[in-house]
Amino acid sequence: MRLPLFAIAAALGMLCLAGCSTVNGLNTVGDMVTANIPDYHTGAPSILVELREQQAYLFRGGSLVASSRISTGREGYHTPIGRFRVIAKDEFHRSSLYGYYADDYDGHCVKDNIDLRKDKKPPGTYFVGASMPYFLEFAPGYGLHEGYLPGFPASHGCVRMPYWKARQFYSIAEVGTPVTIRP
Repeated sequence: MRLPLFAIAAALGMLCLAGCSTVNGLNTVGDMVTANIPDYHTGAPSILVELREQQAYLFRGGSLVASSRISTGREGYHTPIGRFRVIAKDEFHRSSLYGYYADDYDGHCVKDNIDLRKDKKPPGTYFVGASMPYFLEFAPGYGLHEGYLPGFPASHGCVRMPYWKARQFYSIAEVGTPVTIRP
């Protein structure tokens, strides 16, 4: 009897979850993320964002070590163009402008997709900022972070990336890392 490849992979995964503390010498998922960056690439990191391509590139010592598809500022919300530097890192960042209003009693969403500057707070609610994990702020109010990627520019100006890529860029970049954003 021949087992499908996915069944074998699933069985091996279950065995590992049941008793393995390491996988190939890696202790955590974070170790696996950074392990995907070749260790022979050393030197200072830098980031390049290409708006037309909707791609971001991570370099180390001038060598490309990772790339990611992205979603940038939609119409009416530009992503700034120019040369910047990472000014702050926040693994669990939340927006101070965009998010939703939650019910004071049970915390459930009352009104979604709000902009604090435009949407009045309904009585009996509080503001919850949109989650922006692995935030690399490169200009006040703008950063690279994990977020939804519909395949076109759709953000309020930030650079959204898939979860694993956002973690990868976050783990390599430091405060002071150059960020270049080109049209």
